[in-house]
Amino acid sequence: MLTITDLGFTLAGRRLFDGATMRAPDRARIGLVGRNGTGKTTLFRLIEGELTADAGTIEIRRGARIGGVKQEVPAGPDPLIEIVLAADRERASLLAEAEVATDPHRIAEIQLRLTDIDAHSAEARAAAILSGLGFDAAAQARAAAEFSGGWRMRVALASVLFAAPDLLLLDEPTNYLDLEGAVWLESFLARYPATAMVISHDRGLLNRSVDRILHLSGQKLTLYAGGYDDFDKKRRADAAQTEAAIAKQTRERAHIQSFVDRFRYKASKAKQAQSRLKMLERMQPISSAAEGTVAPFRFHCGEELSPPIIAFEKVSVGYDGKPVLRDISLRIDPDDRIALLGANGQGKSTLAKLISRRLSPIEGVETRAAKLRIGYFAQHQTDELHEDETPVQHIRRLLPDQPEAKLRGRLGAVGIGAEIATNKVRSLSGGQKARLLLALMTVHQPQLLILDEPTNHLDIESREALAQALAEYEGAVILIAHDAELVGAVADRLWLVSEGGVKPFDGDMDDYRALLLADRGGVRREREKAEKPKPAKRDRAAERATLATLRAEARAAEARVAKIETMKAKIDEALADPDLYISQPKHRFAQLQKKRAEIVEGLERAEQIWLKAQERLDDAE
Repeated sequence: MLTITDLGFTLAGRRLFDGATMRAPDRARIGLVGRNGTGKTTLFRLIEGELTADAGTIEIRRGARIGGVKQEVPAGPDPLIEIVLAADRERASLLAEAEVATDPHRIAEIQLRLTDIDAHSAEARAAAILSGLGFDAAAQARAAAEFSGGWRMRVALASVLFAAPDLLLLDEPTNYLDLEGAVWLESFLARYPATAMVISHDRGLLNRSVDRILHLSGQKLTLYAGGYDDFDKKRRADAAQTEAAIAKQTRERAHIQSFVDRFRYKASKAKQAQSRLKMLERMQPISSAAEGTVAPFRFHCGEELSPPIIAFEKVSVGYDGKPVLRDISLRIDPDDRIALLGANGQGKSTLAKLISRRLSPIEGVETRAAKLRIGYFAQHQTDELHEDETPVQHIRRLLPDQPEAKLRGRLGAVGIGAEIATNKVRSLSGGQKARLLLALMTVHQPQLLILDEPTNHLDIESREALAQALAEYEGAVILIAHDAELVGAVADRLWLVSEGGVKPFDGDMDDYRALLLADRGGVRREREKAEKPKPAKRDRAAERATLATLRAEARAAEARVAKIETMKAKIDEALADPDLYISQPKHRFAQLQKKRAEIVEGLERAEQIWLKAQERLDDAE
């Protein structure tokens, strides 16, 4: 299907490809991966013919159709379903010709071809794709102009998926999807009947939807069999083998050089020394396979607060006095890790704004810890950055009295090093801007982080670094993300936002994925229409809801015990430090002893609460 041979290309004075070669077989599903800025999107433009290579060739099977999501999104008066149907140009052309054709032979040919391309099921297929991407039947009949840019990008994606090109090229397709749409797209791509190549930083998609990984690194292309985890394991093994070979060669070079240095000026050994010197010159250095480590994230939490830090009782929230969410009765504790689930438009961001105090309740009771500080990240905030200022200037606005060394240290904690700290924001990549926003939101050491799609511009390694930092963060986290891997790694509680309400979800991400695939595939909906739940089913549903609440209480109680044990371990470590008794003030020891006694007392109470919660859960089960 696609063959690239000795590809060479330079963009803006920077060499992106040099002797790059690969061959993609028919019906392969390929994930294109590589660090930000290595040239993945440029490769797509070269394949599509938008750019011309400096050297080498790109060959595509003759007559093959190439399709990708274009930047120009539909915005006219046509209904969404008609826009998607029009993407199959052959079908549209044949139908238009059938309206005016008079020759019986030509009419027969048209109808035969329409049957061959399954044109009569086209509307059902188009509707299924739109449904999978989040458009219900009513939305499919609305004009494209009525939707926002993000939703129209989904229509553009639906159009190219419906057209089913022989070579499908998708560049970060999940960036404008919610988690629900991303899960559906994974399933669609896994069954795609032609060749597909996807640029993605979503590890889950790259494990479940593709059968090969194309790695772009060092201006070369390397094709690996399997999903991302298979590729990662093989790459690490190759890198370890390469580093071992480099170490062996380094030792050999040092040994030979030592011989040359010792004997090159002795007449009896001069020939041998010259021979070894030539050996050194012929020894080609082995290039390291390492790409360099990704800068880590570090988030610091302020003083510990007593639970709950936020509680809502029968709260309604919305805009202009009109509720979007009603009857919210929830609490957030200092160590909670909560992910918000639900389709776009159901109110996840509205709930996040309520929690962050960007929206006030329309009715109900809201309680907050007096000293609670909140860090809030939303992807649209990149538009609020000052393009002509540097990261240092941004953070100085929040900490005007801090010396520059400390400001740079704050930036360094999220991976903005000295080499870019004084660059203008306009020159930063999307990932670097996201890191700057994370630095700004955590500058005052909040006890609660609210992250609304934080990973859109982060590569896989940076996403893993973010997950690690959130795992080490000692405060509470509220997460909205289309990256199911990040949700699974960070969250231990799931809240489902749907139908104007918020409730705990009983299950894990695998359960939610199965529910979504059934629902968006139409199976669940049709089953519910055909058969009303019997009383026994309703009873089991009530039991599951009760068990979910008890499990959540037991998990929260267990987490509190673990948190207090960690605090006790830190105090014990400080008391065991000899420096405490030599250079620290005497009252410091007394403070630590008093603090330890309080922690031990709190630990006993927390353990009792945990035991009671576990007993209630055991009885219910």
